[in-house]
Amino acid sequence: MDATSSHQSHAVRPVFCGIIPPHLLDHLSRAESSTLSGRARRTLEHDALQRTRRRLTTVRGLAAPDGARTGSDKPQRTIYDAEHAETLPGTKVRGESDPAGQDASVNRAFAGLGATFELYFKIYGRRSIDDLGLPLDATVHYGREYDNAFWDGERMVFGDGDGELFLDFTTALDVIGHELTHGVTQYTANLEYLGQSGALNESVSDVFGSLIKQYSLKQSADQADWLIGDGLLGPDVDKGTALRSMKAPGTAYDDDVLGKDPQPATMDDYVQTSQDNGGVHINSGIPNHAFYLAATALGGNAWERAGQVWYDVLTGGELAKDAQFEDFAQLTIDAAKARYGDQGAEHEALVKAWSEVGVTNDEGQ
Repeated sequence: MDATSSHQSHAVRPVFCGIIPPHLLDHLSRAESSTLSGRARRTLEHDALQRTRRRLTTVRGLAAPDGARTGSDKPQRTIYDAEHAETLPGTKVRGESDPAGQDASVNRAFAGLGATFELYFKIYGRRSIDDLGLPLDATVHYGREYDNAFWDGERMVFGDGDGELFLDFTTALDVIGHELTHGVTQYTANLEYLGQSGALNESVSDVFGSLIKQYSLKQSADQADWLIGDGLLGPDVDKGTALRSMKAPGTAYDDDVLGKDPQPATMDDYVQTSQDNGGVHINSGIPNHAFYLAATALGGNAWERAGQVWYDVLTGGELAKDAQFEDFAQLTIDAAKARYGDQGAEHEALVKAWSEVGVTNDEGQ
């Protein structure tokens, strides 16, 4: 697969992608506490409006004209402060050459953008989100008690959380990596945000969000916690560790307030629903688990072999926008074969992982 073919010259309609899934917010909107339900409804209404705006806004051609911008070995970061308003981008508070200030949210956002750039560049040779040195912008302190963080097609936006159920969204590096990876997908495969292709879109963001955290912490696949959003849940969540678990989908939380983590680990429990764009945040647990199984079977650093295969598929030009789980699985198996050979541990691990989650069988692979 040729990573240089990843740029697409046509215009796309970017999708609003928030880290807190609608099904969780919908559950909270029906809480007995008027404070909790009101806060969740406001976030849901805000996010629905943002989705509408994104559908009506078309980003100009994704590939910059020749010579218009060249990739850099260094990120170009700018952090803005919304000052609790909902107007973007807000007031500029830190540029690439500026020192750290007193605002921890600003500093964490700046560092998270840098960590994401570093993994993509040092491991996969990718220069920023678009591979052409796209500046990385982020806005912190968005809204009041806003319980989400999102990529809006142009920038990262962080809410402060409510301090009870959710903490400041800049605190979780994998969340930052997850959201910025939606940008990478936007500029490469541009997976449709619906049904299984949408679940793949979410899963790819979870995979690279986790890899960014693992790379930053210098953790092997065996050392990693494989949690998405660890440390994001607030003091009022009694039984929960994170938003999702790639190691054991469906076990991230089981709480009186948040409800039960609905993610399946295998196709036997695939969720048919019209909510959440066909369950994109729910059924993503299946390809998430396949990646975990492959990465831990291979051992070592997950960003190397398993991560390389996922990156090859995402950027190789063969992944269709409406790809289904089986399509993606076959492409990863083919990519492992192309890069490492059909007798290697990588090919075997991919075949076994997708079979274990019920997406494929291991015959004829």
